[in-house]
Amino acid sequence: MKIGVYPGSFDPVTNGHLDILERASKLFDQVIVAVIHNPQKKGFFSIEERVALLEEVTRHIPKVTVDSFTGLLMDYVVSKKAQAVIRGLRAVSDFDYEMQMALMNNKLCPSVETIFIISCPQYIYLSSTKIKEVAILGGSINGLVPKHVEQKLIDKIRNTNKG
Repeated sequence: MKIGVYPGSFDPVTNGHLDILERASKLFDQVIVAVIHNPQKKGFFSIEERVALLEEVTRHIPKVTVDSFTGLLMDYVVSKKAQAVIRGLRAVSDFDYEMQMALMNNKLCPSVETIFIISCPQYIYLSSTKIKEVAILGGSINGLVPKHVEQKLIDKIRNTNKG
């Protein structure tokens, strides 16, 4: 069984992330979306909320499962018996960072490959950070994230502003 792990913060998941997932699911028997828990970063959504959002918006992709982890990515990948790490590339600046990460991961675990999937042009500018900024400032994020995620993000901003 060919297993790929698609790691990320997914805070929140975007349509660009979903595009990468849908395309990766055609290459692997199973794709594990792995939400990284970094205790040094405070996420907008909790890990549990991100996992729940991802489970909701990936239901239509049968080969996808959602999980979360703490620690080294390569330890997680090996524990899942995966053969590859899946990474999306948006721009040249992504490539420089991602290449360094892929080379370090290869040093840690030479048996695991990194597969880069180029973002579709309509998603090349999307990032979770930009989506949060636009939403917090009252701009429209319609079409940038799944409808379910859009509503949860708007609700969370409203609840945060109430407190």
